[in-house]
Amino acid sequence: MKITNVEMLVLKSPGLYNNPEGSEEPLGPTYMGIIRVSTDAGITGYSDVETVASVAKAAVDAPRWSQPGMECFDGLASLVIGENPLEVERLWYKMYRGSIYYGRRGVAIQAISAIDIALWDIMGKFYQQPVHVLLGGKWRDKVRAYASTLFRPTPSAMSEATKKYLGEGFTAIKFGWGVFGKDPGLDVRLVEAARKEMGDGRDLLVDTGWFIERTPKQAIQVIHSIEPFHPFFVEEILHPEDYDGYAQVASSVDTLVACGEQEATEWGFQQLIERGKVDVLQPDLTRCGGFTVARKIVHMAERANILVIPHSWSSDLLTAASLHLNAFQRRAVFVEFNTSQGPLSRAMVQHPLKLVDGYVSVPTEPGLGVEVNEQTLEKYRIA
Repeated sequence: MKITNVEMLVLKSPGLYNNPEGSEEPLGPTYMGIIRVSTDAGITGYSDVETVASVAKAAVDAPRWSQPGMECFDGLASLVIGENPLEVERLWYKMYRGSIYYGRRGVAIQAISAIDIALWDIMGKFYQQPVHVLLGGKWRDKVRAYASTLFRPTPSAMSEATKKYLGEGFTAIKFGWGVFGKDPGLDVRLVEAARKEMGDGRDLLVDTGWFIERTPKQAIQVIHSIEPFHPFFVEEILHPEDYDGYAQVASSVDTLVACGEQEATEWGFQQLIERGKVDVLQPDLTRCGGFTVARKIVHMAERANILVIPHSWSSDLLTAASLHLNAFQRRAVFVEFNTSQGPLSRAMVQHPLKLVDGYVSVPTEPGLGVEVNEQTLEKYRIA
């Protein structure tokens, strides 16, 4: 079996991501990239990727410049076309080394991540096994989901939003970004309102948004101010590369400190573990390096005895991939469930994922276990 084509499709939603300070649910991504890898056996693999899709497309479509064995400036598709898609480990490193002079992190690794996920999807379909089995095993049939949404601007709006998600069956909710961080007193009242509506026995997660730049001591003060409301974790309290600052924060608070959605490669996550001392790693499969890297991250986290809760905000395609990673973990906690209702979130697969009693089932069909909605791709494709 050989790879015959690698395409980056650029999709655009008809609605723009609405004002994050508003009280309504965001519409989901405005732009999205979809990787489609084709083979001469008629097996096709897919992945979405939440990035600047037009830039990622350029990295995929760029020509091959280098001589064989000296790849370092090459387009990603040129590096894998003609190769055996089952050799995921070798192809990952070939793409990484082949883009090293313009990549290493950022959009290049994000495109590599999506190609890698698509290759695992192909491998699963070839062997007629779901991805979690190929990763090494299935520890669970379902994963508890948390509703992932934005902070509302007032305590009353927070109460209404919390009531809405509880009514939909969620037993855990993460509020993030929006107005949080602009008024410390309001921050406390917003978290308090959510906790009051949730009561005990349900988990409240807080994403403080690193766009509000804080020193480590300021970050500690923020966490201490909301600790009375028992957040399960506080996410991205500092700039994602402030590893030493994270270590200072993690050692000074009781609440779990989470980070990692922007991090990439096993070497980056080694920094978060060893220097950052965070409690929760949050690899996004479409940013960290795909399944090939995420499997290593899980093993690293197990050795360090910390948690892995994948970031998966874009669409059901990424959520399905994240469910496989959760199924592979011996100690999984949550899958992130994007509550946005935009078409690039909800209509990416033929049968959208469903919440049942606070859980989402792990797909059992071969590969990612979900069927991409080709009509959605054609309807919203712009490049």
